[in-house]
Amino acid sequence: METMEQRTGFIAEDELPKFKLLLSCPAGLSPSEVSAVFDKKYDRIPHPDIRLENTIAEMWEKRVEQNPSLFNGLKFRYGGHSLDLWPDSSQKTNVRLHLGLTDYKTFVGTNLNPIWERFLIPSEDDWRRGQHTSNPLGNGAIVETSNKEVVVLQRSANVGEFPEHFVFPGGHPEPKELGIIRHQTDGESIQEMVDKRVSEEMFDSIIREVVEEIGVPAATLGKPIFIGISQRALNVRPAAFFFIKCSLKSEEIHQCYSSAEDSYESTQLYTMPMSDLARIKPKMPGCHQGGFALYKLMVDAVKENKQSL
Repeated sequence: METMEQRTGFIAEDELPKFKLLLSCPAGLSPSEVSAVFDKKYDRIPHPDIRLENTIAEMWEKRVEQNPSLFNGLKFRYGGHSLDLWPDSSQKTNVRLHLGLTDYKTFVGTNLNPIWERFLIPSEDDWRRGQHTSNPLGNGAIVETSNKEVVVLQRSANVGEFPEHFVFPGGHPEPKELGIIRHQTDGESIQEMVDKRVSEEMFDSIIREVVEEIGVPAATLGKPIFIGISQRALNVRPAAFFFIKCSLKSEEIHQCYSSAEDSYESTQLYTMPMSDLARIKPKMPGCHQGGFALYKLMVDAVKENKQSL
């Protein structure tokens, strides 16, 4: 059975690439099979061109002038991943996420900078290519209803990125949820504890985002299954995607949405089968198009192996 593969060459088949799958896990991975290494060596490396570096502060100042309510919160920075093969099986592999620290200001000033491509360096290695960009790790959830439809949101016209586009529920794993404000320097045992908590936050955060964005009770959601990482071609934005079963029917989820905590970020909730998802895919941000591709790979793997979702 195929459990995972590194797909550094898989690109959307559009005239212009919209996404790249950095990692595909079509069989899905549980929390025990995904871990995190939180280390300063995965932080962003400042660009040697000081004039380019200075545009980060300039971009941020302009954004704050336009929207004084902007907050420069900390985010986990995606610095790549590694695969650990279990010694007793050639089929079982764990994923180890390499995570550093970044913040929203640096994201605005590098990935969202109009000259973002100047922060990249020529390399076939995705981590090295983006070593000067913020690359906060986002997340997204393929939430499947009990009647086998998938939840999609239409973003508000007032959001900072991709207004009015279709997206899967999601956001970011948050350092603040763990009380992290900097890297630890207190010894190996403390670092192991931090890594464990960061690993748990990868899964806890996606449940939290789904509850906040679509309003369903956490008790109606199954355990998240990690299915891979997508990278948006535009400004190399990475996002981890998860598959989550919901015990509610589509109409019940629509009723929950009216009381969602973060519903201001979106204007409408839809539930639809995969065939309809394929039709609206061009109206999704590239990283979410990649999320759809990861979901399709998972569904195809299940069909091939005659498993039941």
